[in-house]
Amino acid sequence: MWRCPQGLLLLLLLAAELALGVRRGRGRRELAPALHLRGIRDAGGRYCQEQDLCCRGRADHCALPYLGTTCYCDLFCNRTISDCCPDFWDFCLGVPPPFPPSQGCMHEGRIYPVLGTYWDNCNRCTCHENGQWACDQEPCLVDQDMINAINQGNYGWRAGNHSAFWGMTLDEGIRYRLGTIRPSSSVTSMNEIHTVLVPGEVLPTAFEASEKWPNLIHEPLDQGNCAGSWAFSTAAVASDRVSIHSLGHMTPVLSPQNLLSCDKHNQQGCRGGHLDGAWWFLRRRGVVSDRCYPFSSQEKNEAGPAPRCMMHSRATGRGKRQATAHCPSHQVHANDIYQVTPAYRLGSSEKEIMKELIENGPVQALMEVHEDFFLYQGGIYRHTPVSLQRPEQYRRHGTHSVKITGWGEESLPDGRTLKYWVSPCTASLQPLPPPPAPAPAHASPPSQTAANSWGPAWGERGHFRIVRGANECDIESFVLAVWGRVGMEDMGHR
Repeated sequence: MWRCPQGLLLLLLLAAELALGVRRGRGRRELAPALHLRGIRDAGGRYCQEQDLCCRGRADHCALPYLGTTCYCDLFCNRTISDCCPDFWDFCLGVPPPFPPSQGCMHEGRIYPVLGTYWDNCNRCTCHENGQWACDQEPCLVDQDMINAINQGNYGWRAGNHSAFWGMTLDEGIRYRLGTIRPSSSVTSMNEIHTVLVPGEVLPTAFEASEKWPNLIHEPLDQGNCAGSWAFSTAAVASDRVSIHSLGHMTPVLSPQNLLSCDKHNQQGCRGGHLDGAWWFLRRRGVVSDRCYPFSSQEKNEAGPAPRCMMHSRATGRGKRQATAHCPSHQVHANDIYQVTPAYRLGSSEKEIMKELIENGPVQALMEVHEDFFLYQGGIYRHTPVSLQRPEQYRRHGTHSVKITGWGEESLPDGRTLKYWVSPCTASLQPLPPPPAPAPAHASPPSQTAANSWGPAWGERGHFRIVRGANECDIESFVLAVWGRVGMEDMGHR
């Protein structure tokens, strides 16, 4: 570290460095528009001092983040338009700043300029002229207080920050990350198909569909900010069942976009949809593969029009259909139409769901998603009471649909057994922090494994486990399955 007691030496060094810069063809650094007008001089704070950073001449690595841009601690920063860090003058040069710092607001160790507006997670904050730091009070999808309360509460699962949810409000999470409309009473009253275990039949304590049917169980796609779990979970379950029931002769990853864009009857695309309508479309119209008709991810934008349907089909006899258009993806030519038989509802008994799953493949389940589910990082999930002492706007829930692929159980320290379902989830702004140490589990009802559509970075590599046998979050109350529509002509290689 070096210090200069005199401003004259500074000016001489700067002039020499500028001359060298011209000879070497160096241009000035690119600055944010506001800095071209005033330079970095709006607020104080410890920057160079905190990092013990001072550099001679021009050193582009001698830089620190500053309010969404970059400030420098090298001598070259002192120019007509300054991009020096606020404490460069007194710390590195030992001289008063050439312009006094404006009044600012101290927040988390930084001083922010007056009248500036900044984002703190999902809330907009402003530094007022009286030095008061004021923020909106929207509940955020990533809530550090809730994460801490869950991890300290020994609920049997651990919470954390999923980076794709950072900056979203809880309301936006419910609105954009779910998307299955609760079925009408006429649909929920449909007859259940009951499966009876034969006398003496014992189901295994653990099962995973991908182990029984290797290469036939597909990872769910990421639905992003599309409230289309109705389409993603339906396509995911249909993909697995067509593959299993064709004995591996057809192994498509079916297109949720085909459903989102083309299933228009009482459906709202990325604003929500009905499971019964999705299965009707798969039975009567069919869909192509995701490679043929890939998902068009979208940002949060309720007003945006739904992409038009780019894939239609026509009947060819015996209930089969064929595409009448080329694949929207110009990289793929195979536009085969895949269909299923009518969907059927299973009984809500865990044994019946398990028997259907182990014999015929993954099933689709409806569930209620609460505010704490978005924070899930691992363990066996059950809804926690941590928000009960907070205002009502912190307690939100919405309907989601997922694919259940298996089940298992864990032994608790007290000798009791915790059962679960397994599911993959279909669904980034800051790096994820290291996950906290797993919380010890309380005694609880049994659990299951399920698949979500929020991408592989969420939960347990895109999957979650949830308590089984207790209808946790209503996950056992409405479970659907189908058969892939497979004929002898389909058993050849495609």
